[in-house]
Amino acid sequence: MKKFLLLLCCAVHAALAANPPTDKSFLQELEQKARVQSYVLPPAEKLLPPDTLAFLTVPDWTKAQAAFTNSTTGQLWADPAMKAFKDAFFDRFNAEKIQPLEKELGFQFTNFLNLARGQFTLGVVPNGWDGRSERQPGVLWLLDTKENSLQLKTNLAGLREQWMKSGRKMRTEKIRDVEFTVVIVDAQEINRSLPQFTPGPKTPGAPDEPTATRAVEWVIGQSGSLLVVSDAAKDVEKVLALQARVVAPALAEQAAFAASASSLRGANSFAWVNVKPIMTTLARKPAERPGEPPPLGALPSMDKFLGALGLSGVQSITFSWQQAVDGSTAHIAVRVPESGRKGLFNILAVESKDAAPPPFIPADAVKFTRWRIDLQKAWTTIEAMLLEVSPQYAGFSKLILDTAGKDKDPKFDFRQQLLANLGDDVITFEPAPRGTNTTTTTLTLVGSKNAAQMAASLRAVTSIFPPEMIQYSERDFLGRKIYSVVIPSMGVGSQPRPLTYAASGGYVVLSSEPAALEEFLRGGETNARPLRAFPGLAEAGGKAGGTGHGYFSFKNQAETARAAFAAAKNDPGAITEVLGAGQLTTILGMLGGTGQSTAELIDVTKLPAFEKVAKYFHFDVSAIGVTPEVITFKTFTPTSPALRK
Repeated sequence: MKKFLLLLCCAVHAALAANPPTDKSFLQELEQKARVQSYVLPPAEKLLPPDTLAFLTVPDWTKAQAAFTNSTTGQLWADPAMKAFKDAFFDRFNAEKIQPLEKELGFQFTNFLNLARGQFTLGVVPNGWDGRSERQPGVLWLLDTKENSLQLKTNLAGLREQWMKSGRKMRTEKIRDVEFTVVIVDAQEINRSLPQFTPGPKTPGAPDEPTATRAVEWVIGQSGSLLVVSDAAKDVEKVLALQARVVAPALAEQAAFAASASSLRGANSFAWVNVKPIMTTLARKPAERPGEPPPLGALPSMDKFLGALGLSGVQSITFSWQQAVDGSTAHIAVRVPESGRKGLFNILAVESKDAAPPPFIPADAVKFTRWRIDLQKAWTTIEAMLLEVSPQYAGFSKLILDTAGKDKDPKFDFRQQLLANLGDDVITFEPAPRGTNTTTTTLTLVGSKNAAQMAASLRAVTSIFPPEMIQYSERDFLGRKIYSVVIPSMGVGSQPRPLTYAASGGYVVLSSEPAALEEFLRGGETNARPLRAFPGLAEAGGKAGGTGHGYFSFKNQAETARAAFAAAKNDPGAITEVLGAGQLTTILGMLGGTGQSTAELIDVTKLPAFEKVAKYFHFDVSAIGVTPEVITFKTFTPTSPALRK
């Protein structure tokens, strides 16, 4: 699938061509422009075929651009203090990633992307994908240029002429009376441009990945103001029929999409994935070859993995983003009916319990997360998943756990003394760094019915390792036992770090830094303000869904950004996420390939002092919602008070 997406991205931009313009008088051109401006393109769900597997759409490109410009991230990048950094970053990104590909393919992306005014949609359709053969899903790329339709025609004609002069293989054919150019794309030729375009290290001397030899045909054309690019000609015909308002099946009429439609209205951008048919196809066994026995040591089949994880019960996933004056909201909804939940989704479907920050979490905490997970139920679910995937592995795991700790105490019962003491609360938080130290440490609190017994029994887990690999110690501290376990790291060049833990109240508290654990056990400052009193937290939490549904998280973006700016000199990657540049790495990383990472394109010497841009960073909160039909995850990022008007 990564290979397919990579070819998609390159082919869409590399294979653009269109019809030559016809002679029209000036009045005819004005008449056509007026018709285009008065025409309203159907929304994506009424334009895509009913068997669409997934799509991403920006309903109105102009409005989405304005929303981003007004967003905190948009204002940050537009700040004069960021100009030197921004110019250097994008100049290098264009020079090292975009321009080599444009030179290889002979056209500029901006000639088409700058024409976007209305809907932008990228859809994925089956196109004969069966999970057994080499056929891959098809792609529909739709771009509404609205009043720029005449310029689009000119640009496509010029591009077609360029491709003809360069000897590009192409032909013309009509689809519903609209003339399209069919461009034959050679995967081997496209791959020559990919090392400069995609991120990730490449091992020196490593052989190139074998590429497909079959040609891929892309159809490119213009229907009214709509630019259409696809490698699935039959689905293009369906799109054109729906564009012309011909009565025909559309995605909007499918129950799978209709169930999610209401949650997507008003979003600046949203995506929808029809998970059920995708999982069904992935679970199909490859075509069997007569007389060929299964390989020795073969892993369990894909359908077992998907079924055990619970993915087979998922119907669809939606994502939406909405920018408003008071902040931005990102919303993910997994439609998995209660009757079909198993595996991971039994764990994610937490009960509606209070997940607000407890009083002992200080207001200067950098990050905080609280899950009200029934840990005993979660453990049982994990064992059931393993048993379903492989009874042999499950049996081996049970043997190890049943004998754990008996080398030191023959009467030790792992399940009774450890698992039976698990509670329904898991908290992680990062206290604010003290003094000149800018490094944060994570503390994890695991709820327990008998924390002292559970902490003491954790040593039994180390018995699964050879004794010579383990360093174990315990000591008294303020009337409590502090336990430390050091397990040598398996990674090359990495240093082992101790895991230190102790019982405190109804929790077992764990940390990799003994000093942080000791400070927590001391109780910190008795007059410290709690996190639940953080200004604006309660209001923002309500917009994310509230703290009463079993999961809640908080991140102080101001402090994480401050730390990232400080760490950028030694770790450029630390700054990519807080500036939004990390999204480029994420998108390109999904495509696979080789080349530089986004972090390597950053010139940290051009970063402004954090104080000059501190006003753009505030905090964000997230919450889970669980209904009999859907599990939702919502994040709300309130606008910084310094930016509110």
